[in-house]
Amino acid sequence: MKPEEVREFFRRLAERNPEPRTELEYGSPYQLLVAVVLSAQATDKSVNLATKKLFAAAPDAAAMVALGEEKVSDAIKTIGLYRNKAKNVVALSQLLLRCNNGEVPDDRAALEALPGVGRKTANVVLNTVFRHPTLAVDTHVFRLANRSGMAPGKDVDAVETALLRVVPPEYLLDAHHWLILHGRYVCTAKKPQCSSCCVYDVCEWPEKTPRAD
Repeated sequence: MKPEEVREFFRRLAERNPEPRTELEYGSPYQLLVAVVLSAQATDKSVNLATKKLFAAAPDAAAMVALGEEKVSDAIKTIGLYRNKAKNVVALSQLLLRCNNGEVPDDRAALEALPGVGRKTANVVLNTVFRHPTLAVDTHVFRLANRSGMAPGKDVDAVETALLRVVPPEYLLDAHHWLILHGRYVCTAKKPQCSSCCVYDVCEWPEKTPRAD
């Protein structure tokens, strides 16, 4: 995809959704961190249902540690891998209390040192909370970057590197959310909605569905 096409791609997404936001529900940086950890291999909808109960009982790191792993597990048992996630949530909360007064650090290395936090989760927090010009490559972003021809890559690291190189600076802060939402609701895995896609003509995917017009 040519640079001018990439810019047009994001211009249209921005026009459709000027202020894109994560669909995870949270009331603080700590709650977003926990929600993102829980969202691995789970939908945002299922995570929101679980965290509504969890955050009511444990809104911060100290309360989460006090709640304990067994009760955290019980609160989130409707989502996949809940036992391991509960273990990580309590452990990361303990580490935050010990090393950062319970606050979420504005630092990649410190974030990735937390149990259950990898590069993708760190990117989400850094971008959403601290507004770093970075982006997380989840399954939707990976699919969209490859399908469209914007930033093809064999793995998430390659796609992230390519996207950081080609996304125009003026769109980089919100690119993460635009791509996720477009991949989630339009450029879906099984039945992409090509007929209603606002970037149809700049997309280079050879298998896109022909439009009647």
